[in-house]
Amino acid sequence: MADSPNLPDSSAPPGRDDEGGGRVRWRRFAVLTVPAVAVTAGLGIALAQGALAASFAVSGQQFKVSATSLEGEGFAQYGSVDVNAREELIPVAVTAIKEAKLHSLCQSVVTTLPVVGDISLNLTAGKKAPVEASNLFVDATQLAGDAVFSNIEIGRDASTLDKGPAEAVGMQDLFAQQADTVSITGLQQTAWATNAGTFKLSGLSMNISKGKKECF
Repeated sequence: MADSPNLPDSSAPPGRDDEGGGRVRWRRFAVLTVPAVAVTAGLGIALAQGALAASFAVSGQQFKVSATSLEGEGFAQYGSVDVNAREELIPVAVTAIKEAKLHSLCQSVVTTLPVVGDISLNLTAGKKAPVEASNLFVDATQLAGDAVFSNIEIGRDASTLDKGPAEAVGMQDLFAQQADTVSITGLQQTAWATNAGTFKLSGLSMNISKGKKECF
């Protein structure tokens, strides 16, 4: 009997015919999913390496911090990312210091509420005795002041940092800098997160007020 000219090949598994109408084009599907898998894998590697900055989901609000002066021992700075509750990545510059002292510390955050309007939360400390912090990490987007560093290394690979806290390392091939000591006068910074091993705030005062009242 002659072969039927238009019968499908019964040996081929279903769904493999890329030209069949309505069937999934598997090769094209694979090409589209590879980038998403790669991003997820890269994020997993970053988490495993500690390359993500804050160890918690950051809020949707940045806050401001100022101090008349900061003295620190064991300074490191490198690029990283924070993650918010929506799992969105936020680029930050991580400043890490083994031991830090801050004079006249001010921290402020402004929240806008329906009907009420702006509400400001202000925290001050260290007017007489300095604020003391160990293993201090600040995930900032802006930093200003007059700075002096000792034995600074600029352009070091972020994965090889060894002057700051033990956890202060970034991803391989990324730019970083470190120094034995740092001194900053007129410090002003805007940040997403701060965490520290210990944080001693002498003369702590906190108040909430209506309107916009910021450290700078």
